[in-house]
Parts: sequence; structure tokens; C-alpha cells
Amino acid sequence: MLTSQSVISELKAKGNEKTRTTYVRHGMPAERTLGVSVADLKVIAKRLKGQQDLACQLYATGLMEAMYLAGLVANGAKMTIEQLQAWADGAAGMPMISEYTVPWVTVESAHGYEMARAWIKSKKEHVASSSWCCFSGLAATREDDALDLKELEKLLGTVVKEINGAKNRVRHAMNGFVISVGWYVKPLLAEAKSAAKKIDIVNVDVGDTACKVPVAGDYIAKNEAAQKIGKKKNTIRC
Repeated sequence: MLTSQSVISELKAKGNEKTRTTYVRHGMPAERTLGVSVADLKVIAKRLKGQQDLACQLYATGLMEAMYLAGLVANGAKMTIEQLQAWADGAAGMPMISEYTVPWVTVESAHGYEMARAWIKSKKEHVASSSWCCFSGLAATREDDALDLKELEKLLGTVVKEINGAKNRVRHAMNGFVISVGWYVKPLLAEAKSAAKKIDIVNVDVGDTACKVPVAGDYIAKNEAAQKIGKKKNTIRC
């Protein structure tokens, strides 16, 4: 039977310095990163599917790849408010976890809206970033009649007013939120395009990487031209 320690041993064996260096350049803490590729994590995740307790144990290790793997395995619909909060709090200093793993499970939860609303005013950069990514995920996966369109429209206004003064990774997540609403919520396309025009180019420190922050207006226009507006996703996991 697999245990968290046996999985960690496998992760350590699959880690390599080149991948580890790449992760560190993207903001991951060197002392908590093993250098396991996402492709390898996805292969391992297939074997662990359905093992909810093991996923939670892996997240609790604090190792980046183990936490990412936990998000691939865990069923967010089975997680409690306390567990979701613990995952959000535990993602400090790790954008790959706060902006991907935490939103993955939170969006699946019946508490998704509740948690996103609770986190959005947090003074902790990683928690506030998780909130905006959760709202993006909700917009992408839930049908429009299950969304609070007035709330999403209000949040677009919040982005316009506050993005320039927001913390670095929060700016990145806010920009992604505008793109997500414009792409997936057809009734708010015009409002998202207006917000995108107002925020224009968003400056984010992406570390020693070649990553570029997408221009929301251009991204929405590209999806509109491809006739993808309003086409929902089954999951935001990647």
C-alpha cells in the first residue's frame, strides 16, 4: 500500500536539477522543491486516483511537487472548509500552488464561492491570489445561470480600480480573472472587454523567466475571433 513517504521517495528519485532550477526561477522555494516535471507528476497521479487521505498527507509535507501532486489527486468536492483554508494558508511563497493547486480543489467544492469571497481581501499575497484564481475557475467551469453575474461584474470594476496598487502576484491573478470572464461568461463579454481596455498592459515581476503577462484585451479578442466565447471547461486542472 502506498504511503506518503513511499511517494516522496519516488518523487525524490525522479527529481533533477535542471527542472528544479526552472521551478526556482518561477518563484518556488529552493529548499522545498525537488525538480520533478509536471509530466511525471501526472503519471504518478493516475496511480493515486481516489486516494483522498493520501493526497492530504502529501500536501501536508510542504514539498512543492507533493503539494502539486495532491491537487491532481484530491477531490475538492470532498474537502471541508477547514481543509481548504489549510491548503490556502500552506501555499505561502509558492505561486504554482496558490494559483493552481488551491483553486483546482476549491472550485470543485460546494464552498468555492464562500472561500473565494473570504480570501479576496486577504493581506497575504498568496491567499488573495488564490481568491482571484478561484473566481476565474468558477467563471470557466460553472454555467452562467449558476454564477452571480452581478458579483462578477462588480469584481471587474474592482480590478480596474485596484490592480495598479495590488501586490505582484495578485495583479497577475486579477488580469487572469478579466480574461476568464471575457472568455467564459458571454453575458459579461462587453464588460470584460471594457475592463481589459482600461487595465491595458499589466506589469508583473515574473522573476528570471521568459514568461509574459497576457494582454487581456488581446487574449479576449483572440478567443472571440475563434468563436470560443462562452464555451465552458469541465475542469481547470492542468
